[in-house]
Amino acid sequence: MSSLVLNKYSPLVDRRKQESGDRSYPIWLLVNPNYPAVRHNVWTPILEEIQDKVYRKLHTRIDTSNIFIKNAVSDIGIVSNTINSGIEVAKQIVMLKESVLQQQPKIIITFGTITYELVRRVFEKRHEKGPKYWSTTNLSDEFERSIANFDINQTNRIPLPSRVMNSGKFFEENNYANWKDSGNYFRDVGTKIADRIIENKDNLKIWIE
Repeated sequence: MSSLVLNKYSPLVDRRKQESGDRSYPIWLLVNPNYPAVRHNVWTPILEEIQDKVYRKLHTRIDTSNIFIKNAVSDIGIVSNTINSGIEVAKQIVMLKESVLQQQPKIIITFGTITYELVRRVFEKRHEKGPKYWSTTNLSDEFERSIANFDINQTNRIPLPSRVMNSGKFFEENNYANWKDSGNYFRDVGTKIADRIIENKDNLKIWIE
């Protein structure tokens, strides 16, 4: 299956880089800069499942060389677990919102509770409890809702955890919980994302030519 992974994509992007890829690409990854390994430990196995499902169904692959990967904020140190409404945080949200409105990505995949909460605020859907509200169960439920309500005519926000443990546990920064065994988790999530991509294949310019 690893042979189906993206071309020209290296999961080990220099953590000093604020962003990589093409802003105009329909798929964005927004990460917490404190967890640079998420692109290797979480995204890569999910992407393998996506590519496998796409190849089996469409006999093509997603060109992932230009996926836009960006740190949600320039310095996660400015953001506490409650994301206080400081000037610097507000500025980061405005900058991210401007980019989203300008480029109109079809899919924004976030990793972790803080990153997801920031994106919610970009879309003016702030939860009064902040990122601490996004427990394992709540983040999982939000993922299911995002898949069920997927709409290619708007930007779809798909939340994923920061880490998935080999023991079948994943933890969201400071939230620990059992979910599924990691292999089943990657397969399940990858398949659900792939299904939405396949359904909207004609409206996504993401294919290898």
